Formats: sequence, structure tokens, C-alpha cells
Amino acid sequence: MEKDRNENKSSESNSPWVTPVPLEAVKKPFQPEAHGYQSVKGAPPPLPLEKPPFTLKELRDAIPPHCFERSTALALLYTVHNVGMCAALFYCSTWIGHLPFLPSWTSWVLWPAYWFVQGAYMFGLWILAHECGHEAYSEYPLVNDIVGLVLHSFVLVPYHNWRISHRKHHMNTGSAENEEVFVPPTRSRVTPIWVEMLEDSPIYNFFRMIGILIIGLLPLYLVFNFSGPQKYKGKNANHFSPSAVIFLPKQRKEIIISDIVYFTWVGLICYLCYEHSLTNVFFYYGMPQIITNYHLVLVTFLQHTDTYIPHFRGEDWYWLRGALCTVDRSFGKWLDGVFHHISDTHVCHHLFPKLPFYHAEEATEAISKVLGKYRMPHHATSKHSLTSNFLDISRRKCTNNRMAYIVLLTDHIYSPADSISFRITSPYRASAPATHKHVDKSLSTILGKMMA
Repeated sequence: MEKDRNENKSSESNSPWVTPVPLEAVKKPFQPEAHGYQSVKGAPPPLPLEKPPFTLKELRDAIPPHCFERSTALALLYTVHNVGMCAALFYCSTWIGHLPFLPSWTSWVLWPAYWFVQGAYMFGLWILAHECGHEAYSEYPLVNDIVGLVLHSFVLVPYHNWRISHRKHHMNTGSAENEEVFVPPTRSRVTPIWVEMLEDSPIYNFFRMIGILIIGLLPLYLVFNFSGPQKYKGKNANHFSPSAVIFLPKQRKEIIISDIVYFTWVGLICYLCYEHSLTNVFFYYGMPQIITNYHLVLVTFLQHTDTYIPHFRGEDWYWLRGALCTVDRSFGKWLDGVFHHISDTHVCHHLFPKLPFYHAEEATEAISKVLGKYRMPHHATSKHSLTSNFLDISRRKCTNNRMAYIVLLTDHIYSPADSISFRITSPYRASAPATHKHVDKSLSTILGKMMA
């Protein structure tokens, strides 16, 4: 680790894009109001930097005991309902374009409507499979594994492969060094100048955002470790590989089982394409699957990404503090229900991953009184949050109308090569051009691009 740190120090000190932060700028927290910045109306308060005054036990004690009880029968009932909705939507879609009393142009409306709604309910199936991976679906491991294998494979995500890496995400949430996905880049990962130029183009940003939402999961993350931790760089981090660095040797058997089930389903899809045409399979299953991937990337991105969500390093990170680096977001009453409330109760999920989803709302309400200001608030709409976060975090943060600033957790000297624990926040707007350009440049190298 010391060797890597020295290498980073050498490379960063020679980089023309890195400007060291003067000592006087980091001995004390940066005061935005003193430099012409005004608070943005409606901006949420960032997570406090002080250590939480409560313990995990105190949070658990605040939740009614019955919320932790897992009912296999109830979970299966939710599964039957979700599968039934998918089946009903599929059946209804077979009539699109075949009803004589409807004009032909209605197909242009009905097909996209089917794709979106079916994709949402298929994402609901993924949520149920995700519950299996946390052992929140049933108290019986065999039930969890069988249901998880079937549902995960149906939505083209390998079960054990995801379960193992996802648990690492839960174990390291909010860690700038060990987080498993949506890892913020450090100083050593400076954006190339040509990318900086492209990021000023709305067209580039639009297609980049759409591309990540559609293929960000498969193949980018599952195969190429896109947005994963730097510690996997140069290593085999392919989720489908039993020998990947993500897995332990004793877990390889489970990976092989998941791969067999997964590729059996892929083979069946290929057979259906042969029997019923690629077009039919694409319209009935392919497009809803793309929407499922869209929802998966969108929801997970917004649960852990915002300009006010912190990441911590070294000793400043510990599990409870990291688990609180998540946000509860609502996608509207209907979608929240279809998504089994995975998004609007996500803080509770990270604190108690074995708590069943059908008790998550009650548990969230119970712990909110204890969490207080340590619970990340809902922030605008999901659509607004997506566009603002993607653009604000993927481009240089310190422009003439928005700013991000660093609040140090400790009072020791800031080294250009050693990104001391920081937090990103943007509840301020510049009322005049920024005067501290050294802060602007240093921040841009720290923030870089969240999803580059």
C-alpha cells in the first residue's frame, strides 16, 4: 500500500492538472459564505461529519421485533403476484396489433407502454432475487438459493456471482478504497483533456448517460468491472469467471452452478429466437429486459450517488458510518410498490439487510426518529436527481454557478498525493466568480468523473 501511495504521489506531482492545496486552505474547513457563495434554496443538508451518536443496537431496538421475522409463505405470495403480473402483461402484449377495432398507429404507443411496465415488474423480480441473496426472503437457505437462481437468471444476472460481490458492497459502503461499485475516483485518475472538452457537449452527455443506463450492468459492470474499485484494476474481475479476484476459491463451485443455470436460460432464449424469430423475442422479452437493466442501474446509482453523499478513507471509515452513506429516494407511489420499496427504504436495508422488504417501510419510520439528521433525505425527483447528479459529478464540479468543497475530517496536512477523507457536497451557488482557483482545480482532480 505504501508503494502504491508513493507511486501515486510521484505521478500526481508531475501532472499539470493537479494543483496542490495551500496549507492555509485545509487547516480549517472551507467556508463557502466567506467567498461569495450563497446557499441554494431547497438543497438538502449534507450528512454530518461527526461520528453518529447512536449504535447499531440502538437502531435495532427502535424497530418492532416482528419486522425482523421472515415469512417464506408471504415472500412466495409476493413472488406469485409479481410473476402473475409479468405473465398477464405478456399475454396482453400478444394482442398488440391484432385487435381489429384499434387503428394500426396504436401499436406505436402500446409497445413502448408494455416495455416500460413489463420492465418495471421484471425489476421487481430482480428485487425478490436480491432478497434471496441477503437471506431476507426465507429462513431456509435452500429456498433462498432456488428462488434466487431462477429469478436472477431470468433477468440475466448470475445469482451467486452477484450475491457475493453485492455482499462486499454492503460490507464496504461509503469506502473510497474498498466500495464495490460507483467508486469515486481519486487524484491519480485525472480526466483526459479531450474528455473534459466532450463533457461540455449536451449530446455527448446524453448518449453517455443513456448508454450507461442500458449497458452499465451487462456487460460493463458484470464483465469489465465498470465503476468498480481500483484494487481490481489489471486483475480478472469478470463476474462470470470462477477464478475472478472477486471470489474465494471455496466459492468457485457456487459460481459454476450459477453460470450453468444462467447460460442454460441464455441458450433457451437463443432457441426461442430460432423458433419464433429474433424480432418476436426482442419485442416480448428483449426490450423489457433492457428496461430492467435501466431501472437497476438507475436505482442503484441514485441510492449511492449525489453531490452531498460522502465517501471516507482509512480509519475515518467504519461500517456504520459507511452504511449511512446511502439515500432514500421515491420513484412515486406506484413504482415504489412495484420495486418492493427497495429505493425509498434503502438506508434501512443497508443497516439491516436481512430485514424483509415487506416490513421495510415500518422499520424505516421507526429508525428515522433515531437517525435524525443522519438519514439522507429524498432529494427532488428521480429524473431531476439523475440528470443533475450525472452531469454535476461527471464533469468538473467547480464552475461559475455551482461549487463543491472539501471538509476535512482531521486537522493534519493535506498532501496532493494522499486524498484525506473527504465529502462532496453542493448546497451552495456562486454569486460571483470563484476567487480560490486552487480549490477549484484541486477539487476537479479529486472528483473527476464518478462513472468514468
